[in-house]
Amino acid sequence: MLLGVNIDHIAVLREARKINDPNPLDALGICKLAGADQITIHLREDRRHIHDDDAKRICEQSTLPVNLECSINEEIIDIVCKMKPSRATLVPENRDEVTTEGGLDLNSNFQRIENAVKKLHENEIEVSLFIDPNKEMIELASKLNVEWVELHTGTFANVYAMLHGNLKNSHHSIKDLELKKDELKKLLQKSKKEIKKAASLAQKLKIKVAAGHGLNYQNVNEISSLKTIEELNIGQSIIARSVFTGLQIAIKDMKDLL
Repeated sequence: MLLGVNIDHIAVLREARKINDPNPLDALGICKLAGADQITIHLREDRRHIHDDDAKRICEQSTLPVNLECSINEEIIDIVCKMKPSRATLVPENRDEVTTEGGLDLNSNFQRIENAVKKLHENEIEVSLFIDPNKEMIELASKLNVEWVELHTGTFANVYAMLHGNLKNSHHSIKDLELKKDELKKLLQKSKKEIKKAASLAQKLKIKVAAGHGLNYQNVNEISSLKTIEELNIGQSIIARSVFTGLQIAIKDMKDLL
């Protein structure tokens, strides 16, 4: 399975002090040495971490394919077309959110997304859509003639974290805790089943499947075991581990799990 390493959080650390380091560009060689298959970055409308200059240099200098996540804002799409990444992944964006909270609503935004996809294709950039894992979104993605979909795994990751969290500190009784765990297990299986069904449908419709959001060293095997998924894009957990192990080891550890 392919691994795209999202290096946004290197820029998050830089922006905490509004200084020049750490520089996301310095991660490119390390990612390749460690066995990463792709560099993923998100050029947000508010430029809260990755800046235009970061994105431009990464696209120019990376020897790995670059997956540039962006909104469907026309100005942003124009910028992405000039930068020529290998792939553009269209994502929903809300300036008040801490991180992306769900998949693109292809139904409500179909025309705008179709226009963005057309422009990116005209500039020889393949397109992925970051969507929730359900039948309607996959079928709409097929109508948009995109090469990839990236399935949002946030719900799965949140339920996994709740199930394996520190429930013992709760004020509930042991009986209540066991009931809660049982419910969470059912929710986890439901979420994983939805991801599996969506990936299988996309594959049948000749769309390549990636997945990401909230994946980490504890839960990633649950998703990487699904053979219909070709690629995972993971960032925060890798960068967090790298604080203690170094980036190369953190990436290798994740690749070993895949």
